[in-house]
Amino acid sequence: MAKYGEGDKRWIVEDRPDGANVHNWHWAETDCIEWSRNFFNQHLTNVTVLNGEGNLYIKIKKLEKLEGEAYVNVRKGKIIPGYELNVTLLWEGEARDSEGGVLLKAEGSVEIPYISDENADENPELRVLVKDEGPIGKRLREAMWDKGKVLIFEKVRGYVESMAKGGPCKEELEAKKVTGKKEEAGGSVMVEKKEVVKKEVKKEEKRKEGFKTITMTEKFSCRAKDLYEILMDENRWKGFTMSNARISKEVGGEISIFDGSVTGKNLELQEGKLIVQKWRFGSWPDGIDSTVRLTFEEPEPGVTIVKLKHVDVPEEDRYGNSTVVENTERGWRDLIFHKIRAVFGFGI
Repeated sequence: MAKYGEGDKRWIVEDRPDGANVHNWHWAETDCIEWSRNFFNQHLTNVTVLNGEGNLYIKIKKLEKLEGEAYVNVRKGKIIPGYELNVTLLWEGEARDSEGGVLLKAEGSVEIPYISDENADENPELRVLVKDEGPIGKRLREAMWDKGKVLIFEKVRGYVESMAKGGPCKEELEAKKVTGKKEEAGGSVMVEKKEVVKKEVKKEEKRKEGFKTITMTEKFSCRAKDLYEILMDENRWKGFTMSNARISKEVGGEISIFDGSVTGKNLELQEGKLIVQKWRFGSWPDGIDSTVRLTFEEPEPGVTIVKLKHVDVPEEDRYGNSTVVENTERGWRDLIFHKIRAVFGFGI
């Protein structure tokens, strides 16, 4: 092993005297907590929710609290956002009678305890509170929940999309892209047809490189046919995932699991031996499907080995988050295999 300062200098990333981060070889991390606070202040201050419908007047007053962390990592032009935020908004409402007289003025809050890059494709949990819990106060709270959540979810999605594009780093990244294009155009010459074909092939190869394959091998103390039945039975899916599921038991039939977050269809089924399905997550870019292949082996009675091969999992979702493969692998392990063991007692 080479000592510090020795070895082949081609493999050593040295600090430059000018401090330049050449080609973004090092991680360039930007703290985005203040930018995030400004984003929500800008988009969720004095926002009208209801303006007389049902004689109710409701608006979101301001951002009261934003805690947590938010950052953007950039390396070689690739954006990797990370954030875990706890947000509280203040709202006010007024109920009037048919003649315009004020029946009640109420104030309340909206708590959003967890906005995270891990759940970028899902709407966050909301809690709407009101100080006056009387009948009219409850009516205002219900109206705020019914109409206000739509506006809040829209603004949160806007935040998620902005972070995926770089947050406060967006303008700098776009400027670099424009500069790069100008330099390329200025130094370009006539390209032969052969080179154009090469570029097109490289683009296709790059597209294919944006996908990964997940493989796992798991052991269960049960018969293979029992585990197969669990994975193909929508009521048992509902039981161990605590979410809605629709699963056809026919080849070509459609599936929908985890409250519709994953959809697909059956491609090949062999009872107790094989499940092949098309899977698509709602957060993935349009037109992308993956293939799930589960094989069941029973080396001895009461012991089943499941081999998973999940092909064509995209590295990034539609929002630019690059944790898709990691989250999918964790979902298989923690939300499916481990849950089956715990709920049905199939642990080894």
